[in-house]
Amino acid sequence: MSKEKSNISAEELEKDFSDVDLALDDSPELYEQEEQSRASKLRENFQEEFKAVFEDKPEAPSKEKKQVAILDSEGFAAGVFDWIRCVILAVAVVVVCLTFVFRLVEVDGASMNDTLASHDKVIVTNLFYQPHNNDIVVISHGSHYAKPIIKRVIAIEGQTVKLDYENDKIYVDGVEMSEPYIKGSTFSGNYGDNQVPEVIPEGKIFVMGDNRQVSLDSRSTEIGLIDVDSVIGKAQFVVFPFDHLGYVYN
Repeated sequence: MSKEKSNISAEELEKDFSDVDLALDDSPELYEQEEQSRASKLRENFQEEFKAVFEDKPEAPSKEKKQVAILDSEGFAAGVFDWIRCVILAVAVVVVCLTFVFRLVEVDGASMNDTLASHDKVIVTNLFYQPHNNDIVVISHGSHYAKPIIKRVIAIEGQTVKLDYENDKIYVDGVEMSEPYIKGSTFSGNYGDNQVPEVIPEGKIFVMGDNRQVSLDSRSTEIGLIDVDSVIGKAQFVVFPFDHLGYVYN
């Protein structure tokens, strides 16, 4: 007998079973012993079929369902692994960028006013960088100063430099520099004791701060000429505080 639902209701089957019971109980003389046995067997078969059709039995999980559950578990593990891999990759990219492409440097002091103020946070690029005139550069600390400094490149190797103290001017390769970015006079106050060579030696640069009256730079023996290898990179943008946000070369 099929497991599909029968069109015969449970009440009708129960009635049939009752009729069979009555027939067996009230008229045993109508049946031979063998027929009574067959009728009893028939009733038992009906009852078994009734239970099979109308009683709900929990089905054991199929192989397909078990396979789906296993696949779901494996998919979750794979998703977690992909997420961890993405995080590691992102951290590696940031580390590489901070090491070889750019850095975030905080300005300390007033020597670059008004171009840069103390505590400004500046993005510095350093990939394949070589200093050029007018670049604002970050210089690693040396034996004469404890931490990195930030200054403007005035002259590079092979260029001639003349500091005209009397007329408050600077000449590079015989041409007077135009410096609209400087604050105050270049040589007023304590402008240093360093004897700057007429020609900047190979591998060296001459740097000064934009706030010349307070800047400790290549004019002083405490700083002197800077090794190109000591240059960390070129300042590009102020990113904080937001009221100073922008490109540093205007």
